[in-house]
Amino acid sequence: MSDNVDNNTKVDYTPFGKLPDHLLVEIFVRVPVSEWAQISCVKRQWANVFRGECLWQAALTRTYPLAHQTKRWPGPIPRGLSRRRYTALYVSKRVFALDGEMDEIVGHAYLFLKEQLEFSDMPSTSSILHGTIIDQFIACGKSRDIAHELASQIWLAVLDNLEDNEHTFLILKRLALEGDVFLPYPYTKSIKVQWKVFEKLFTDFRDCFNHVDYYDVLGCAKNKFQPIPSAWLGY
Repeated sequence: MSDNVDNNTKVDYTPFGKLPDHLLVEIFVRVPVSEWAQISCVKRQWANVFRGECLWQAALTRTYPLAHQTKRWPGPIPRGLSRRRYTALYVSKRVFALDGEMDEIVGHAYLFLKEQLEFSDMPSTSSILHGTIIDQFIACGKSRDIAHELASQIWLAVLDNLEDNEHTFLILKRLALEGDVFLPYPYTKSIKVQWKVFEKLFTDFRDCFNHVDYYDVLGCAKNKFQPIPSAWLGY
């Protein structure tokens, strides 16, 4: 047998390289979440552990021990597997600082809306997306007032956390130019949500406008809000 090692074969002689997956799971769930992305890039075996369901089941049990008591809920937004549930709970704690039975549902609604806006080439109209979120909370037994308030909070949080890129600019411009559709309460979007769309366009994405688009969006802003901030003026 040759003593030479194939250049394409990387042999891991560290103790970690000999550990089976179930022990790696027990180690990784004790590492801060902020380091998971970096750890998953170290080697293929570790990446596969993070892609598997076992790690996320363990992380869910360790970090959110009451999550297994949560019953499945009705409504249009599904719960998903352990990784999805862990992400939803993590978001609800970090973004909304909620505590109690609504944690996971709010997190899933946030993920649903963010993914629809960020990753869809042609997302549904904002009224459909908003109605889906409202229906989710009402199906779970929440009052119309609470459903309206939670949906508004989710919209504002998502808009604040969208990537600063051309796709986001186009989505925001589309939301701004959407015609008003009469919908009964609680399906009406709050004025805060509508304001946030224009505010981001005229501040964070101001340089993305061409001459025509700017005045089209400015005209819509003037129809919706009176008065508008002077900072929005002056192309």
